[in-house]
Amino acid sequence: MTRHQNITTQNALTFTKRPAVERGKADFGWLKSAHSFSFGQYYDPNHLGFGNLIVINDDLVDGGKGFGAHPHKNAEIFSYVMGGALEHKDSMGNGSVVGTGGVQYMSAGSGVTHSEFNPSATDEMRFLQVWLVPEVENTQPTYDTMDLTSADKDGKLKLFLSKDGRDGSMKTQADASVYAATLSGDQMITQDLTAGRKAWVQVAGGSVRVNEIILNKGDGLAIDGTGALTFDQGKDAEFLFFDLAP
Repeated sequence: MTRHQNITTQNALTFTKRPAVERGKADFGWLKSAHSFSFGQYYDPNHLGFGNLIVINDDLVDGGKGFGAHPHKNAEIFSYVMGGALEHKDSMGNGSVVGTGGVQYMSAGSGVTHSEFNPSATDEMRFLQVWLVPEVENTQPTYDTMDLTSADKDGKLKLFLSKDGRDGSMKTQADASVYAATLSGDQMITQDLTAGRKAWVQVAGGSVRVNEIILNKGDGLAIDGTGALTFDQGKDAEFLFFDLAP
């Protein structure tokens, strides 16, 4: 195993850590956000995305505040709610409130307008908003939600978004499989990264070790190559795992 700054090489795998403290920051008072990749006023040519994963924003929204109606086109967008609730309305006529542990997904396709608000007048709401690039542009916009229970992701990778909609996951236009997991104590998860794929790990809470690399809340890990991945030493860990097109 070799290391160089945030890059670690193990056999046929290369890991590049994206420390939480190095993310771009935005503070609008009602919204505090950390950007893993270039977004809005934050631009870093070294962090424009990873494969077809182009946005991971860690957003904290004050009670009663949110994002007014705004358009999207040709982006696969999901929100993973970490605390509180997220209210969604869109030009397709959809309206929903997704609570902690839930996921809302929108395929913007040929174009859609939506809003996202914290429906509580007093409590903060935290969520991860993620954008993926679709394989085909200008498809019919769609919307879906999924509630993930604690049991769904306890010590295992729970698939909630995939290209083929397998295992009850929501179907996306992006070539990606996205999983959620929690890990604590002596729990361990193994996963193979196959040839021609990339992977990204985003830690939403706690800490976890991935192939000897310690990740804490807010850290990301880009993975290239082929081989076995091991997740262990979780301390109240909650994370997303992305299996991505190159």
